[in-house]
Amino acid sequence: MIIDCHGHYTTAPKAHDAFREAQLKHFADPSQPLPVYPAISDDAIRESIETNQLRLLRERGADMTIFSPRASTMAHHLGDESVSQAWTRHCNDLIARVVALYPETFIGVCQLPQSPGVTIEHSIAELERCVNELGFVGCNLNPDPSGGHWNGPPLTDRAWYPFFEKMVELDVPAMIHVSGSCNANFHATGAHYINADTTAFMQFLEGDLFGDFPDLRFVIPHGGGAVPYHWGRYRGLADMLKKPPLNEHVMKNVSFDTCVYHQPGIDLLFRVIDIDNILFGSEMVGAVRGIDPTTGHHFDDTRRYIDSLGLSAQDRHKVYEGNVRRIYPRLDAQLRARGR
Repeated sequence: MIIDCHGHYTTAPKAHDAFREAQLKHFADPSQPLPVYPAISDDAIRESIETNQLRLLRERGADMTIFSPRASTMAHHLGDESVSQAWTRHCNDLIARVVALYPETFIGVCQLPQSPGVTIEHSIAELERCVNELGFVGCNLNPDPSGGHWNGPPLTDRAWYPFFEKMVELDVPAMIHVSGSCNANFHATGAHYINADTTAFMQFLEGDLFGDFPDLRFVIPHGGGAVPYHWGRYRGLADMLKKPPLNEHVMKNVSFDTCVYHQPGIDLLFRVIDIDNILFGSEMVGAVRGIDPTTGHHFDDTRRYIDSLGLSAQDRHKVYEGNVRRIYPRLDAQLRARGR
């Protein structure tokens, strides 16, 4: 079985995005009408999925995607807490509808209603709802809800602990995933995303979070940002900071996905990072949607790169299925219940 750990609903029906636009207009100018979330038909959802993610999954030979709302439109820096709470709930409910229509192919991961300056404790209720009521298997956690200003506490700060306690209680992992950037210095997908991946890893290295939460699990996407390329730097920093080796201090709790869009990058990822810490992911249809002129294939067709590595059958199983099921035990339980 091939499970893609990183998929977003980037092709949601236009009415969904129109609601968001109207919601933000009302927030900016309360004289504008308060929008009512539209009735979106099953057929509209089917059209958005079957011509995009489902088609590509079948063409590329994957079986299932862990699916969440579009990362760039989480936009926690827009509106206020009440706006984020309402928008998040609609986004997660839409994911639940996709999963209900295609239960063999999609499984849900939730967006959180984070807002700058608002305690992460206010996101716990939505995590509980999505896991306990909607059957979701994880969440996307934004380490910088400010949208590129990084003026909140690091992930190792105790302000995050109530949420981490709930993650452990529910036995769900979080993918570290920022949203859009409102800072002109940081292009969202080319800089802000990769910066967040790298920053989160360094925060974990510098702190002692996993001493307090040995069962906490994170997925750092986009191949771990800059981390594999600078692995020696981080090993050296761990030594300078008097921390244990990375495989003991961080990597028992952190994994990277394979959203790296060329063969040399994948080659390096697999040379540097232990096979048990790598999850297959593509983030299609996502940040990079074009065709690589040097290969004639889509940049985000990451299975091609992995298949070119010549992995053993055991290692292929780990990357494509085993590691994902171990890190997302609620996914594993649902698949076992179906005999898969």
